[in-house]
Amino acid sequence: MISKLDLYKIFCSVAKVKSFSKAAKDLYMSQPAVSQAIMQLERELDTRLFNRTPKGVSLTNEGSILFEYVHAAIKLINVGEEKILEFKDLTTGELKIGVSDTIARYFLIPYLEAFHNQYPNIKFRMVNGTTLEICSILKSGEVDLAICNFPINDPALELKPCIDIHDIFVCGENYRKQISQPLSLEQLVKQPLILLEPKSNSRRYVEDYLLSKGIKISPEFELGSHDLLLELAKINVGIACVTKEFSQEYLTKGLLHEIQLTEEIPKRSIGVCFLKSVPLSPASTKFVEILENKLE
Repeated sequence: MISKLDLYKIFCSVAKVKSFSKAAKDLYMSQPAVSQAIMQLERELDTRLFNRTPKGVSLTNEGSILFEYVHAAIKLINVGEEKILEFKDLTTGELKIGVSDTIARYFLIPYLEAFHNQYPNIKFRMVNGTTLEICSILKSGEVDLAICNFPINDPALELKPCIDIHDIFVCGENYRKQISQPLSLEQLVKQPLILLEPKSNSRRYVEDYLLSKGIKISPEFELGSHDLLLELAKINVGIACVTKEFSQEYLTKGLLHEIQLTEEIPKRSIGVCFLKSVPLSPASTKFVEILENKLE
């Protein structure tokens, strides 16, 4: 049986050319098949749509009203299909990424640049937040991808680690003069510490590791920005726990100094995550490919 949409397409074709035979030729159908389709539609609507004459057909008043709406609807469907093809070809669309300010600044920008160079018509929308906040909006559908601090324990998410990172403690010149030997973790926590706020995944990772060693921390300062950690450590307010890979400029210029520990904090990673239950959009798929290819 012909679908309702196909019946309407045949109806529009006949209405445009005012002939069953011409419509049949345009649609690559037989004339009896076109005639049967129009009669089926008329039966379903219980309305005569065409006046039949030896010279062809013309729309009835009811047919003219229906044609106005059906023709507009089919045009919209065609436009929608064209848009889908554009999305597949990445000639239009939007890529929505959830990411923290720090990861965006120190990790993500080169990959955004590479993607934009290949697909300049795709727009970016960035949503900032902590790892927990970003994972929440990812599951709500507000973003396509999230670039987060791992580890993440969420069975709804597909996780792809990208780079390893290391949590270290840094200090300014004054503290460096006071600390001449590697510190144990027990000695470290007796220092005035500057850490990220408790809801940060980075903070939780370090805190959980120290707790696994029976060591509880009580920082002097809790901040929401990695850059602020670096700045406060630089002016000798205390000793800051930072990501080594995101602190290279300060370390290289001698503005900050890494404190040597007798026991290093195990490395972790930054990666991309997305919902297991929802297929990635073409733009998201290409962005993940760029991430993977540039990291090989």
